[in-house]
Amino acid sequence: MIEMQLEGIRLEIPANTPVLMLREQAGSRRVMPIYIGAPEASSIHYALEGLQPDRPLTHDLLINVAEGLNAQPVKLVITKIEEHTYFADLHFLQAGALVVVSCRPSDGVAVAVRSGIPIYAESALLDEVGKVVPETPAEDAEEIIDDFRQFIDSIRPEDFQG
Repeated sequence: MIEMQLEGIRLEIPANTPVLMLREQAGSRRVMPIYIGAPEASSIHYALEGLQPDRPLTHDLLINVAEGLNAQPVKLVITKIEEHTYFADLHFLQAGALVVVSCRPSDGVAVAVRSGIPIYAESALLDEVGKVVPETPAEDAEEIIDDFRQFIDSIRPEDFQG
């Protein structure tokens, strides 16, 4: 397993599709881009910005339920990709036993950001999908963040209707 860091969320233009950017913490610092939905992107953004909604969001609820069951999140492991779909496992510790729960990587990252747990990718997965991409200069990162904030601010409830 290789530890990853959340580099941020970018928008793929012109479709304005959120892309979760995870970067390898050591080694060649490969990037693993994962396309995610707008609700998950918004949830991750809220957590990164330290914003507290009036009522718990779904990912807050998951953490609250885990705590209510005396389970603590330990780590997120992004395990594989099949037919362009990523898979991940959230690891919890409950009464000394490890409990592994399958999840979407975007949901797992939303939980990881809220709970401060590390994010890992399986080595074979990173070998398959990892890209060596130069790190973004700080001024470019600010522009990307501003673009993402505008995207989040423009989301309407109707955008999520099937």
